Amino acid sequence: MLLALRINTLAKGHSGISLENLQKIVAAFNESCLSWVPEQGTVGASGDLAPLAHLTLGLMGEGRMWSPQTGWTDSRTVLEGHGLTPISLKPKEGLALINGTQMMTSLGAEAVERAQAIARQADVIAALTLEALRGTNKAFDKDIHALRPHPGQIVVAQRFRSLLHSDVFPSQIAEVKAYDRVQDAYTLRCCPQVHGVANDTIDFVKKILNTELNSGTDNPLVFADQGKTVSGGNFHGEYPAKALDFLSIGVHELANISERRIERLCNPSLSELPAFLVKDGGFNSGFMVAHCTAAALVSENKVLCHPSSVDSLSTSAATEDHVSMGGWSARKALRVVQHVEQVLAIELLAACQALEFHRPLKTTAPLEKVYELLRSVVRPLDKDRVMSFDIEAAHKLLLEEKVWDAVLPYMEQFKESQEKSRNVQ
Repeated sequence: MLLALRINTLAKGHSGISLENLQKIVAAFNESCLSWVPEQGTVGASGDLAPLAHLTLGLMGEGRMWSPQTGWTDSRTVLEGHGLTPISLKPKEGLALINGTQMMTSLGAEAVERAQAIARQADVIAALTLEALRGTNKAFDKDIHALRPHPGQIVVAQRFRSLLHSDVFPSQIAEVKAYDRVQDAYTLRCCPQVHGVANDTIDFVKKILNTELNSGTDNPLVFADQGKTVSGGNFHGEYPAKALDFLSIGVHELANISERRIERLCNPSLSELPAFLVKDGGFNSGFMVAHCTAAALVSENKVLCHPSSVDSLSTSAATEDHVSMGGWSARKALRVVQHVEQVLAIELLAACQALEFHRPLKTTAPLEKVYELLRSVVRPLDKDRVMSFDIEAAHKLLLEEKVWDAVLPYMEQFKESQEKSRNVQ
Protein backbone atom coordinates (compact mmCIF):
# COMPACT_ATOMS: atom_id res chain seq x y z
CA MET A 1 0.00 0.00 0.00
CA LEU A 2 2.83 2.37 0.84
CA LEU A 3 4.37 1.88 -2.60
CA ALA A 4 1.00 2.07 -4.39
CA LEU A 5 0.08 5.33 -2.67
CA ARG A 6 3.50 6.80 -3.43
CA ILE A 7 3.03 5.97 -7.13
CA ASN A 8 -0.43 7.56 -7.04
CA THR A 9 0.97 10.82 -5.65
CA LEU A 10 3.90 10.95 -8.09
CA ALA A 11 1.59 10.23 -11.03
CA LYS A 12 -0.31 13.45 -10.40
CA GLY A 13 2.56 15.27 -12.09
CA HIS A 14 3.32 17.86 -9.40
CA SER A 15 6.33 16.15 -7.82
CA GLY A 16 8.93 16.83 -10.50
CA ILE A 17 9.86 13.21 -11.14
CA SER A 18 10.86 11.85 -14.55
CA LEU A 19 8.51 9.50 -16.37
CA GLU A 20 11.41 7.06 -16.74
CA ASN A 21 11.90 6.66 -12.98
CA LEU A 22 8.16 6.56 -12.29
CA GLN A 23 7.84 3.69 -14.77
CA LYS A 24 10.68 1.86 -13.00
CA ILE A 25 8.84 2.24 -9.69
CA VAL A 26 5.61 0.94 -11.26
CA ALA A 27 7.53 -2.04 -12.67
CA ALA A 28 8.89 -2.83 -9.20
CA PHE A 29 5.37 -2.65 -7.78
CA ASN A 30 4.01 -4.98 -10.48
CA GLU A 31 6.73 -7.51 -9.62
CA SER A 32 6.00 -7.16 -5.86
CA CYS A 33 9.57 -5.99 -5.17
CA LEU A 34 9.15 -4.30 -1.82
CA SER A 35 11.74 -2.34 0.13
CA TRP A 36 12.40 -2.95 3.81
CA VAL A 37 10.75 -0.09 5.72
CA PRO A 38 11.02 0.34 9.51
CA GLU A 39 7.80 1.11 11.36
CA GLN A 40 9.44 3.63 13.69
CA GLY A 41 11.32 6.81 12.96
CA THR A 42 8.72 9.19 11.54
CA VAL A 43 7.34 12.24 13.34
CA GLY A 44 4.96 13.07 10.49
CA ALA A 45 6.63 16.40 9.79
CA SER A 46 8.02 16.33 6.23
CA GLY A 47 5.49 13.59 5.95
CA ASP A 48 6.88 10.15 6.66
CA LEU A 49 10.45 11.15 5.84
CA ALA A 50 12.43 8.19 7.23
CA PRO A 51 10.07 5.39 6.06
CA LEU A 52 9.80 6.88 2.55
CA ALA A 53 13.60 7.23 2.43
CA HIS A 54 13.87 3.49 3.11
CA LEU A 55 11.23 2.81 0.44
CA THR A 56 13.36 4.77 -2.04
CA LEU A 57 16.57 3.10 -0.86
CA GLY A 58 15.41 -0.30 -2.08
CA LEU A 59 14.31 1.12 -5.42
CA MET A 60 17.83 2.54 -5.82
CA GLY A 61 19.31 -0.93 -5.32
CA GLU A 62 20.49 -0.22 -1.79
CA GLY A 63 19.47 -1.82 1.50
CA ARG A 64 17.10 -4.81 1.68
CA MET A 65 14.14 -5.80 -0.46
CA TRP A 66 11.58 -8.63 -0.61
CA SER A 67 9.78 -10.40 -3.42
CA PRO A 68 7.73 -13.64 -3.51
CA GLN A 69 10.52 -15.36 -5.46
CA THR A 70 13.54 -14.24 -3.43
CA GLY A 71 12.30 -13.48 0.06
CA TRP A 72 14.43 -10.94 1.94
CA THR A 73 17.85 -10.21 0.46
CA ASP A 74 19.85 -7.25 -0.82
CA SER A 75 17.86 -4.94 -3.10
CA ARG A 76 20.10 -5.11 -6.15
CA THR A 77 19.84 -8.91 -6.24
CA VAL A 78 16.04 -8.74 -6.00
CA LEU A 79 15.74 -6.15 -8.77
CA GLU A 80 18.14 -8.01 -11.07
CA GLY A 81 16.30 -11.27 -10.43
CA HIS A 82 13.18 -9.64 -11.85
CA GLY A 83 14.94 -8.01 -14.78
CA LEU A 84 14.64 -4.54 -13.25
CA THR A 85 17.20 -1.74 -13.07
CA PRO A 86 17.56 0.53 -10.02
CA ILE A 87 16.37 4.11 -10.30
CA SER A 88 19.02 6.78 -10.74
CA LEU A 89 18.03 10.12 -9.20
CA LYS A 90 17.81 13.28 -11.29
CA PRO A 91 17.33 16.86 -9.96
CA LYS A 92 14.41 17.20 -7.45
CA GLU A 93 13.69 13.45 -7.52
CA GLY A 94 15.23 12.75 -4.11
CA LEU A 95 12.82 15.19 -2.49
CA ALA A 96 9.93 13.89 -4.59
CA LEU A 97 10.42 10.38 -3.31
CA ILE A 98 10.77 11.05 0.42
CA ASN A 99 8.17 13.80 1.09
CA GLY A 100 4.59 12.75 1.82
CA THR A 101 2.12 11.12 4.21
CA GLN A 102 1.90 7.72 2.56
CA MET A 103 3.01 5.57 5.50
CA MET A 104 0.37 6.94 7.85
CA THR A 105 -2.32 6.82 5.18
CA SER A 106 -1.48 3.26 4.07
CA LEU A 107 -1.62 1.93 7.63
CA GLY A 108 -4.64 4.15 8.28
CA ALA A 109 -6.45 2.79 5.23
CA GLU A 110 -6.05 -0.77 6.50
CA ALA A 111 -7.25 0.31 9.95
CA VAL A 112 -10.35 1.97 8.46
CA GLU A 113 -11.23 -1.02 6.27
CA ARG A 114 -10.89 -3.45 9.17
CA ALA A 115 -12.75 -1.09 11.50
CA GLN A 116 -15.64 -0.93 9.05
CA ALA A 117 -15.79 -4.72 8.85
CA ILE A 118 -15.69 -5.30 12.62
CA ALA A 119 -18.22 -2.53 13.32
CA ARG A 120 -20.81 -4.26 11.13
CA GLN A 121 -20.14 -7.62 12.73
CA ALA A 122 -20.20 -6.13 16.24
CA ASP A 123 -23.93 -5.49 15.74
CA VAL A 124 -24.49 -9.15 14.87
CA ILE A 125 -22.50 -10.41 17.85
CA ALA A 126 -24.25 -8.03 20.26
CA ALA A 127 -27.62 -9.24 18.94
CA LEU A 128 -26.54 -12.82 19.68
CA THR A 129 -25.64 -11.82 23.23
CA LEU A 130 -28.96 -10.05 23.68
CA GLU A 131 -30.79 -13.23 22.63
CA ALA A 132 -28.67 -15.39 24.94
CA LEU A 133 -29.48 -13.03 27.84
CA ARG A 134 -33.19 -12.99 26.93
CA GLY A 135 -33.19 -9.29 26.17
CA THR A 136 -35.90 -7.35 24.42
CA ASN A 137 -35.88 -5.74 21.00
CA LYS A 138 -38.11 -2.86 22.11
CA ALA A 139 -35.17 -0.45 22.47
CA PHE A 140 -34.56 -0.69 18.71
CA ASP A 141 -37.97 0.66 17.72
CA LYS A 142 -37.51 2.95 14.70
CA ASP A 143 -39.61 5.73 16.25
CA ILE A 144 -37.13 6.07 19.13
CA HIS A 145 -34.21 6.56 16.79
CA ALA A 146 -36.08 8.90 14.47
CA LEU A 147 -36.05 11.40 17.37
CA ARG A 148 -32.24 11.34 17.43
CA PRO A 149 -31.38 10.87 13.78
CA HIS A 150 -27.64 10.31 13.84
CA PRO A 151 -26.90 8.21 10.72
CA GLY A 152 -24.91 5.52 12.54
CA GLN A 153 -27.49 5.14 15.29
CA ILE A 154 -30.31 4.68 12.78
CA VAL A 155 -28.36 2.10 10.77
CA VAL A 156 -27.39 0.05 13.83
CA ALA A 157 -30.96 0.05 15.18
CA GLN A 158 -32.22 -1.16 11.80
CA ARG A 159 -29.65 -3.96 11.81
CA PHE A 160 -30.81 -5.07 15.25
CA ARG A 161 -34.45 -5.05 14.13
CA SER A 162 -33.57 -7.16 11.09
CA LEU A 163 -31.70 -9.66 13.27
CA LEU A 164 -34.23 -9.85 16.12
CA HIS A 165 -37.62 -9.07 14.56
CA SER A 166 -40.01 -11.75 15.81
CA ASP A 167 -42.60 -11.43 13.00
CA VAL A 168 -40.16 -12.06 10.17
CA PHE A 169 -37.62 -14.42 11.79
CA PRO A 170 -39.19 -15.79 15.00
CA SER A 171 -37.05 -16.58 18.02
CA GLN A 172 -38.17 -19.54 20.10
CA ILE A 173 -36.05 -18.27 22.98
CA ALA A 174 -37.88 -14.94 23.04
CA GLU A 175 -41.27 -16.60 22.70
CA VAL A 176 -40.92 -19.36 25.29
CA LYS A 177 -38.76 -17.66 27.91
CA ALA A 178 -40.74 -14.67 29.12
CA TYR A 179 -38.95 -11.36 29.42
CA ASP A 180 -39.28 -10.34 33.06
CA ARG A 181 -37.17 -7.16 33.38
CA VAL A 182 -38.37 -3.60 33.04
CA GLN A 183 -35.52 -2.81 30.66
CA ASP A 184 -32.12 -4.14 29.66
CA ALA A 185 -28.69 -3.00 30.81
CA TYR A 186 -27.05 -0.24 28.79
CA THR A 187 -24.63 -2.64 27.10
CA LEU A 188 -27.65 -4.21 25.36
CA ARG A 189 -30.15 -1.38 25.19
CA CYS A 190 -27.76 1.34 24.03
CA CYS A 191 -25.99 -0.52 21.23
CA PRO A 192 -27.43 1.79 18.53
CA GLN A 193 -26.08 4.83 20.36
CA VAL A 194 -22.64 3.38 21.21
CA HIS A 195 -22.08 1.31 18.07
CA GLY A 196 -23.67 4.08 16.02
CA VAL A 197 -21.12 6.75 16.86
CA ALA A 198 -18.33 4.26 16.10
CA ASN A 199 -19.82 3.85 12.62
CA ASP A 200 -20.07 7.61 12.14
CA THR A 201 -16.47 8.03 13.32
CA ILE A 202 -15.25 5.47 10.79
CA ASP A 203 -17.14 7.26 7.99
CA PHE A 204 -15.61 10.60 9.02
CA VAL A 205 -12.08 9.21 9.09
CA LYS A 206 -12.58 7.39 5.78
CA LYS A 207 -13.53 10.66 4.10
CA ILE A 208 -10.37 12.39 5.35
CA LEU A 209 -8.11 9.49 4.33
CA ASN A 210 -9.69 9.24 0.87
CA THR A 211 -8.84 12.90 0.33
CA GLU A 212 -5.35 12.43 1.75
CA LEU A 213 -4.33 9.40 -0.28
CA ASN A 214 -5.44 11.15 -3.50
CA SER A 215 -3.58 14.38 -2.71
CA GLY A 216 -0.25 15.86 -3.71
CA THR A 217 1.75 15.80 -0.47
CA ASP A 218 5.20 16.50 -1.86
CA ASN A 219 7.37 19.61 -1.39
CA PRO A 220 8.15 21.74 -3.26
CA LEU A 221 5.28 21.25 -5.71
CA VAL A 222 5.76 21.79 -9.42
CA PHE A 223 3.09 23.54 -11.52
CA ALA A 224 4.48 22.98 -15.00
CA ASP A 225 1.57 24.60 -16.82
CA GLN A 226 2.24 27.82 -14.89
CA GLY A 227 6.02 27.55 -15.00
CA LYS A 228 6.40 27.71 -11.22
CA THR A 229 7.67 25.63 -8.31
CA VAL A 230 6.29 26.47 -4.85
CA SER A 231 7.40 25.39 -1.38
CA GLY A 232 4.50 24.73 0.99
CA GLY A 233 3.38 22.39 3.73
CA ASN A 234 1.20 19.68 2.16
CA PHE A 235 3.55 17.08 3.65
CA HIS A 236 2.39 17.90 7.19
CA GLY A 237 0.55 14.88 8.61
CA GLU A 238 -1.90 16.67 10.90
CA TYR A 239 -5.02 15.64 8.97
CA PRO A 240 -4.44 11.87 9.00
CA ALA A 241 -2.84 12.05 12.47
CA LYS A 242 -5.87 13.69 14.09
CA ALA A 243 -8.31 11.51 12.15
CA LEU A 244 -6.56 8.27 13.12
CA ASP A 245 -6.41 9.26 16.77
CA PHE A 246 -10.16 9.82 16.53
CA LEU A 247 -10.57 6.42 14.86
CA SER A 248 -8.82 4.71 17.79
CA ILE A 249 -11.09 6.40 20.31
CA GLY A 250 -14.27 5.68 18.35
CA VAL A 251 -13.60 2.05 17.42
CA HIS A 252 -12.22 1.12 20.85
CA GLU A 253 -15.69 1.62 22.29
CA LEU A 254 -16.88 -1.45 20.40
CA ALA A 255 -14.45 -3.50 22.50
CA ASN A 256 -15.22 -1.56 25.67
CA ILE A 257 -18.93 -2.37 25.52
CA SER A 258 -18.29 -5.90 24.22
CA GLU A 259 -16.17 -6.77 27.26
CA ARG A 260 -19.03 -5.68 29.53
CA ARG A 261 -21.42 -7.94 27.62
CA ILE A 262 -18.97 -10.84 28.04
CA GLU A 263 -19.04 -10.14 31.79
CA ARG A 264 -22.84 -10.31 31.76
CA LEU A 265 -22.72 -13.64 29.93
CA CYS A 266 -20.19 -15.13 32.36
CA ASN A 267 -21.65 -13.78 35.60
CA PRO A 268 -24.53 -16.04 36.79
CA SER A 269 -26.04 -13.26 38.90
CA LEU A 270 -26.53 -11.24 35.70
CA SER A 271 -27.15 -13.96 33.12
CA GLU A 272 -29.22 -16.66 34.86
CA LEU A 273 -26.84 -19.02 33.07
CA PRO A 274 -24.20 -21.38 34.55
CA ALA A 275 -21.15 -19.58 35.92
CA PHE A 276 -18.57 -18.87 33.22
CA LEU A 277 -20.82 -20.65 30.69
CA VAL A 278 -19.76 -24.18 31.54
CA LYS A 279 -21.23 -27.17 33.34
CA ASP A 280 -19.41 -28.56 36.38
CA GLY A 281 -18.06 -25.13 37.21
CA GLY A 282 -16.19 -26.41 40.23
CA PHE A 283 -13.97 -28.49 37.98
CA ASN A 284 -13.93 -26.24 34.88
CA SER A 285 -13.08 -22.54 34.63
CA GLY A 286 -15.03 -22.14 31.40
CA PHE A 287 -14.86 -18.63 29.93
CA MET A 288 -13.30 -17.03 33.01
CA VAL A 289 -9.82 -16.61 31.51
CA ALA A 290 -11.22 -15.77 28.07
CA HIS A 291 -13.02 -12.88 29.75
CA CYS A 292 -9.77 -11.90 31.47
CA THR A 293 -8.13 -11.79 28.04
CA ALA A 294 -10.84 -9.46 26.76
CA ALA A 295 -10.42 -7.24 29.82
CA ALA A 296 -6.64 -7.12 29.27
CA LEU A 297 -7.05 -6.12 25.62
CA VAL A 298 -9.55 -3.40 26.51
CA SER A 299 -7.22 -2.04 29.18
CA GLU A 300 -4.32 -1.99 26.72
CA ASN A 301 -6.51 -0.14 24.22
CA LYS A 302 -7.27 2.56 26.76
CA VAL A 303 -3.57 3.45 26.82
CA LEU A 304 -3.24 3.19 23.04
CA CYS A 305 -6.20 5.54 22.61
CA HIS A 306 -4.26 8.42 24.15
CA PRO A 307 -3.81 10.71 21.12
CA SER A 308 -0.26 10.91 19.80
CA SER A 309 -1.16 13.94 17.66
CA VAL A 310 -1.37 16.18 20.75
CA ASP A 311 2.42 15.83 21.01
CA SER A 312 4.99 17.77 19.00
CA LEU A 313 8.80 17.83 19.20
CA SER A 314 10.84 20.33 17.25
CA THR A 315 13.19 18.75 14.68
CA SER A 316 15.48 19.79 11.82
CA ALA A 317 17.14 22.69 13.67
CA ALA A 318 13.73 24.17 14.55
CA THR A 319 12.63 24.41 10.91
CA GLU A 320 10.22 21.54 11.51
CA ASP A 321 9.09 23.11 14.77
CA HIS A 322 5.60 21.56 14.79
CA VAL A 323 5.09 17.91 13.87
CA SER A 324 2.05 15.62 13.73
CA MET A 325 3.31 12.28 15.12
CA GLY A 326 0.98 10.73 12.53
CA GLY A 327 3.03 7.57 12.06
CA TRP A 328 2.37 6.55 15.66
CA SER A 329 -1.30 7.57 15.30
CA ALA A 330 -1.61 5.15 12.39
CA ARG A 331 0.25 2.29 14.06
CA LYS A 332 -1.80 2.68 17.24
CA ALA A 333 -5.07 2.82 15.30
CA LEU A 334 -4.32 -0.46 13.54
CA ARG A 335 -3.35 -2.14 16.82
CA VAL A 336 -6.54 -0.86 18.51
CA VAL A 337 -8.65 -2.30 15.67
CA GLN A 338 -6.86 -5.66 16.00
CA HIS A 339 -7.68 -5.74 19.72
CA VAL A 340 -11.31 -4.85 19.01
CA GLU A 341 -11.51 -7.80 16.59
CA GLN A 342 -10.10 -10.16 19.21
CA VAL A 343 -12.46 -8.99 21.97
CA LEU A 344 -15.46 -9.43 19.69
CA ALA A 345 -14.18 -12.88 18.70
CA ILE A 346 -14.33 -13.80 22.40
CA GLU A 347 -17.85 -12.40 22.70
CA LEU A 348 -18.91 -14.40 19.64
CA LEU A 349 -17.63 -17.57 21.32
CA ALA A 350 -19.30 -16.71 24.62
CA ALA A 351 -22.66 -15.80 23.06
CA CYS A 352 -22.81 -19.03 21.06
CA GLN A 353 -21.81 -20.99 24.17
CA ALA A 354 -24.64 -19.31 26.07
CA LEU A 355 -27.13 -20.42 23.41
CA GLU A 356 -26.22 -24.03 24.22
CA PHE A 357 -28.04 -23.66 27.55
CA HIS A 358 -31.25 -22.61 25.76
CA ARG A 359 -31.33 -25.67 23.52
CA PRO A 360 -33.45 -27.14 22.02
CA LEU A 361 -34.92 -23.64 21.63
CA LYS A 362 -33.54 -21.66 18.71
CA THR A 363 -32.88 -18.00 18.14
CA THR A 364 -33.87 -16.08 14.98
CA ALA A 365 -33.02 -17.47 11.53
CA PRO A 366 -30.11 -15.08 10.79
CA LEU A 367 -28.56 -15.55 14.23
CA GLU A 368 -28.88 -19.33 13.89
CA LYS A 369 -26.80 -19.02 10.72
CA VAL A 370 -24.08 -17.27 12.73
CA TYR A 371 -24.26 -19.99 15.38
CA GLU A 372 -23.92 -22.68 12.69
CA LEU A 373 -21.00 -20.81 11.12
CA LEU A 374 -19.08 -20.71 14.38
CA ARG A 375 -19.88 -24.34 15.17
CA SER A 376 -18.38 -25.30 11.80
CA VAL A 377 -14.96 -24.30 13.21
CA VAL A 378 -15.38 -24.41 17.03
CA ARG A 379 -17.23 -27.07 19.00
CA PRO A 380 -19.14 -26.25 22.22
CA LEU A 381 -17.10 -26.00 25.43
CA ASP A 382 -18.15 -28.99 27.51
CA LYS A 383 -15.02 -29.02 29.67
CA ASP A 384 -11.80 -27.00 29.90
CA ARG A 385 -9.50 -27.00 26.90
CA VAL A 386 -6.96 -24.64 25.36
CA MET A 387 -9.12 -21.76 24.11
CA SER A 388 -6.50 -19.83 22.14
CA PHE A 389 -7.26 -21.97 19.08
CA ASP A 390 -10.99 -21.21 19.45
CA ILE A 391 -10.31 -17.48 19.68
CA GLU A 392 -8.06 -17.62 16.61
CA ALA A 393 -10.73 -19.49 14.63
CA ALA A 394 -13.44 -16.99 15.62
CA HIS A 395 -11.09 -14.09 14.84
CA LYS A 396 -10.46 -15.52 11.37
CA LEU A 397 -14.22 -15.61 10.70
CA LEU A 398 -14.39 -11.92 11.57
CA LEU A 399 -11.35 -11.02 9.46
CA GLU A 400 -12.93 -12.77 6.47
CA GLU A 401 -16.29 -11.06 7.24
CA LYS A 402 -18.06 -14.41 7.23
CA VAL A 403 -20.27 -13.43 10.15
CA TRP A 404 -21.54 -10.47 8.14
CA ASP A 405 -21.98 -12.58 5.00
CA ALA A 406 -24.07 -15.10 6.97
CA VAL A 407 -26.70 -12.54 7.98
CA LEU A 408 -26.67 -10.18 5.00
CA PRO A 409 -29.35 -12.04 2.96
CA TYR A 410 -31.72 -11.88 5.93
CA MET A 411 -31.05 -8.18 6.45
CA GLU A 412 -31.84 -7.49 2.82
CA GLN A 413 -34.98 -9.62 3.06
CA PHE A 414 -36.08 -7.71 6.16
CA LYS A 415 -35.45 -4.38 4.44
CA GLU A 416 -37.52 -5.46 1.43
CA SER A 417 -40.41 -6.56 3.66
CA GLN A 418 -40.34 -3.20 5.45
CA GLU A 419 -40.39 -1.36 2.12
CA LYS A 420 -43.38 -3.40 0.94
CA SER A 421 -45.18 -2.70 4.21
CA ARG A 422 -44.64 1.07 3.82
CA ASN A 423 -45.84 0.96 0.21
CA VAL A 424 -49.04 -0.84 1.25
CA GLN A 425 -49.67 1.77 3.93
